Amino acid sequence: MVYPGNLVYISARMITCENLSLSFGGRKLFEDVSLKFVPGNCYGVIGANGAGKSTFLKILSGVISPTSGTVSVTPGERIATLKQDHFIFDDEEVLRTVLMGHNELMAVIKERETIYAKEEFTEEDGDRASELETLFTDLEGWEAESNAAILLSGLGIPTDLHNKKMRELADGDKVKVLLAQALFGKPDILLLDEPTNHLDVDAIEWLEDFIMAFEKTVIVVSHDRHFLNTVCTHMADIDFGKITLFTGNYDFWYESSQLAQRMLEEKNKKLEDKAQELKAFIARFSANKSKSRQATSRRKLLDKLTLDDIRPSSRKYPFFGFKPNREPGDQILKCNNLSKTLDGVQLFSPSQLVIDKGNRVCVVGENEIAVSTFYKLIAGELKPDTGDFSWGITTTQAYFPKDNAEYFSDKNLSLIDWMRQYSEEKAETFIRGFLGRFLFSGDDATKKVGVLSGGEKVRCMFGKIVLTGANVLLLDGPTNHLDLESITALNNALIRFPGIILFSSHDHEFNQSLANRVLEITEKGFVDHRMTYDEYLAEKRKKKKTS
Repeated sequence: MVYPGNLVYISARMITCENLSLSFGGRKLFEDVSLKFVPGNCYGVIGANGAGKSTFLKILSGVISPTSGTVSVTPGERIATLKQDHFIFDDEEVLRTVLMGHNELMAVIKERETIYAKEEFTEEDGDRASELETLFTDLEGWEAESNAAILLSGLGIPTDLHNKKMRELADGDKVKVLLAQALFGKPDILLLDEPTNHLDVDAIEWLEDFIMAFEKTVIVVSHDRHFLNTVCTHMADIDFGKITLFTGNYDFWYESSQLAQRMLEEKNKKLEDKAQELKAFIARFSANKSKSRQATSRRKLLDKLTLDDIRPSSRKYPFFGFKPNREPGDQILKCNNLSKTLDGVQLFSPSQLVIDKGNRVCVVGENEIAVSTFYKLIAGELKPDTGDFSWGITTTQAYFPKDNAEYFSDKNLSLIDWMRQYSEEKAETFIRGFLGRFLFSGDDATKKVGVLSGGEKVRCMFGKIVLTGANVLLLDGPTNHLDLESITALNNALIRFPGIILFSSHDHEFNQSLANRVLEITEKGFVDHRMTYDEYLAEKRKKKKTS
């Protein structure tokens, strides 16, 4: 690994940052950061949007140079990164793309191919070929293709795709191949930027197991709380212009920051009381995730924590205060022989469904178009091919679509005027105060909706939903585009929501914390699972093993 400047070799097995600083256009993302990342640990990098999480990984990998300071790696240690450009290898075969994750081995392979392709073989060629064969063997070249195939299969890429060109793969499969590329060849340091994006549940679980068995260093950026909780031994928090390492997974960091905030607000509370609260808190989290290899080291480290080791975060969390205007009755939704076909493809055949009071239904399906179409049908935006449905007379529904573009078609509307459309109270002071709950304060409230980010539009859509006072929420992809803070706040608000929820999300923690029922949309119809999300996944795994 050659860094663009600031390269230092160290004898200990680790990656080290010393006095690292980075500024963009006069704005400091972080400064004077000194950290050590050691083997056997997985570090989750967290921080508010724009804090510099992905940028930090790029500095560690040598893609960009810091403003000042150095990054040091052990001599000979190989850093592997997850490529973000899904099209860069379109002309390569899938299996060869994975092999390209090991630059040294790939260079040997290419030179071997060049020499053996020659029609006339010189003595020098023979000597070089002999050297290359030795290098090839030392780099485990003879096992390379089978090892790459094992990675691909583990991530759900079947063998019949291994010799296809990358351009022939679906986008989700390309992501899996690039992930296999990063994992290939036993790297010493793994830098993974949003590795679970576009992965299905099985692939995520496989990756979790891989990382937990990985004995070297992993540094990962992710918005997936379940993933961070499962694999991480430490959190690297970008906050206050610094990067601070905290022992434990994401939940521990989040709860400890909330505990620190409460302690700060209760300045007169006795120190002994605070210490007892911290002790009980650590004991509760030390017992978590007992199945993972991280658990042992995590428990030892947590036991050493003191009051001085935790502090409040500067993060701001939106307030999703869902309050239904009335309590729903017992009858919620009834679907009778509902079916739909789009463009000649049957999404689901005639199906029955009854949703009762108290249901929190996680809607899943391999075909996401079928799932979204189901929401559009029961929201009244599409008509079914057969059958009908009826809502209980005490219900009021609010629909969150996966694609919200039509709601922001007038790009010149200010955020105040946009939200005013959905509010009975039209006064600007009320609208501004309401927008503040969703982190739009001051000048942000006057921004044109045409310049809003994906996450900001999602927060706006939830503001619109809160104003309806609905007692049934239909949420198609509510966690898409949101940062960790917003996902956490939304999740907590929906846990408190007393109404009915039908929702679809790729966020495991979100699904498990909310669902008491899972509705699977299949081509043959609806499959109703009256169980939690984790129970549903366990049932799927069991069926897969026996099939």
